[in-house]
Amino acid sequence: MVGKYKVVTLCGSTRFKDAFMEAQKRLTLEGNIVISVGLFGHSGDHEVWTEGTKEMLDDMHKRKIDMADEIYVMNVGGYIGSSTQSEIQYARATGKPVKYLEPLAE
Repeated sequence: MVGKYKVVTLCGSTRFKDAFMEAQKRLTLEGNIVISVGLFGHSGDHEVWTEGTKEMLDDMHKRKIDMADEIYVMNVGGYIGSSTQSEIQYARATGKPVKYLEPLAE
């Protein structure tokens, strides 16, 4: 398929690195441009925890949401942490559709 590609930003806890990588692969093969996290702080990228870096990365991720057509939430096992919840609220406030890896609990 060649043409216009939807841009999708992945959001979720960085503890789910393997799920991020699998979703990125699957969504790319489905014809999407995928924007992901740059570091996985909860999966071994300790640079995240240096002074000022986490705040910069959180802000940078909001800019990634700005560039996207929609976000895709990596809610593995139903988990959505406070940073991810903030990203979901930001996406909704800016009119971006929000999709989820797993169905939300009713």
